[in-house]
Order: sequence, then structure tokens, then C-alpha cells
Amino acid sequence: MLARTCLALALAIALPAMADDAKKTPTPKELLAKSAPAEWRTPDPQNLVYMDLPQGRVIIELAQDWSPLHAANIRTMIREHYFDGTQIIRVQDNFVTQWGDPDGDDKKKAKSLGTAKETLAPEFTRKGGSYPFTRLPDGDVYAPEVGFSDGFPVARDGKGEAWITHCYGTVGVARDTGAETGNGSSLYAIIGQAPRNLDRNLAVAGKVIKGMEILSAYPRGGEPMGFYDKPEQRVTIKSVRLAADVPEAERTPIQVLRTDSKTFAAVIEAKRNRRDDFYTRPAGKIDLCNISVPVRDPR
Repeated sequence: MLARTCLALALAIALPAMADDAKKTPTPKELLAKSAPAEWRTPDPQNLVYMDLPQGRVIIELAQDWSPLHAANIRTMIREHYFDGTQIIRVQDNFVTQWGDPDGDDKKKAKSLGTAKETLAPEFTRKGGSYPFTRLPDGDVYAPEVGFSDGFPVARDGKGEAWITHCYGTVGVARDTGAETGNGSSLYAIIGQAPRNLDRNLAVAGKVIKGMEILSAYPRGGEPMGFYDKPEQRVTIKSVRLAADVPEAERTPIQVLRTDSKTFAAVIEAKRNRRDDFYTRPAGKIDLCNISVPVRDPR
């Protein structure tokens, strides 16, 4: 009799615990730990930019398939050392960190672009063509359809036009009023809440895949729009190089999770419906810019 009572008591305790465990979802970390090697990609070194700052290295992947003219112009400037010695000129809270020539608006003082082009046709959107696209199941305020293409957050209008969205870490091309004035000599990275109103109004050059903690931590500028009002506040860029031009032994090993992989789909679902000891009420939805594409050191 006593044995039966003890068994019943043990089951009464164990069954709710087992039910709670069944409700729990695997964490993104647990899913990534089980991912297959083929689900990760190594970015093309021709599209990988190393921006070395006093605080460390920022790595940017160029959006070659989405803004090829700007990607080519940026490569030209990098290889001709245009960016070496330019500066972080603007940090606006909850918006952007911007870098370039602080005298860029003064034609008499501005740094020479070398053989790079001064003006480029705007590449605000992409029309037609085939490209990988992993659609998100939830809606979007700014577009009929959103998802990921080769690691970039993308929106589509349902009529054949698509564009990279301004999520955290997106690298855009600063420009003047004219649509063709953005040539890539001044770039910005989104460091705050996604300003999706910028979508289709500026060319996107790429995305920061490592080093956002550096770009987002700089002191905010005092002038309107976050520009530094004192030259000594600016941070000088040590060098900017393409990974392809750096000896392989000196490159930063990095891989990006394929956004067309089963693991990425599982990570999205885990974030949409997270349930564990802390998250007891799943959201059931997820916003495009709330998804960060995982990266890793493959060593």
C-alpha cells in the first residue's frame, strides 16, 4: 500500500514537469549547435570588407547582387585606399553611424575619388530576375511580402520589385538630394530601431556581419542629425580592405548561416513561438528586423 502511494505521488509530481518540458521550444543556440556544415556559407572574399578602427574590426558583406554598381565603386575606392584615414563623422542616437571624408561637401578640400565614379545610377530596388528568397510567415507594415535572400533582409511589392530593408546593421549609401549623388564614398550603418521609411529611397551597399558592437557604442554627435561638432570627436579609420586582398592567414574566419536552410527556418520559428522557463507566453509572430542572421567562427 505504501509503495503504491509513493508511486502515485511521484507520478503526480513528474507528469506536470514532463508536460512543461513538452511545451518548451529549443533555443536558437541549441538549434545552431545541431546544424549541419552545409547549412553555413563562407562569404565571397571579393564581397567582404574589413574596416579596421582603433576599437577593432568591422566586417561588412557587400550586396553585390542588389547594388552591383555601388559595390564595384566601393571596391575601387577600397583598392585605391580612399577610405584609409577617413573618419566616423556622425552618430545619431537610435538611427545611424556614418563614415566618410569630413570635408566631402567642400570640393576644394574633398579627398580625391581617384578612378571611382562621382555619380551612379540609383540602385534603390531590384526588378525581376531570379534570386533565393525565404519568405517570412507573418505580415509586414511596409511591404506585401518580406523574407531573406542570401542573408539580407528583403521586402517585395508583389509586382516584381524587391529591395533590401533598413534593419539593424544594414549599410546604406549616403547621398545628397539628387538620386544619383550617392557613390559609396560616405556610408552609414543602422544602429537603432529599423528606419524602414528609408527603404527604396537610398541604395543599400551591404550589411555588417561582425562588429556592430563597435559602431553602435560611439558617443552621439551634438549637432543636428548627430554630426560631430568638434573634429577631435571623430574616429579615424585605420584602413579598409577587401578580404580578397588580405593574405589568407590574416583573414578573419567567418561563416554565415544560410537563410534557405532548415536550421534558419527552425531558428525563426523558435523565436516566433519561444516557450521556456522565462518566456511563458509566445508572441506567435516575428518582425523582419527582429531576426539576426547567425554568424560563427568556423575554427
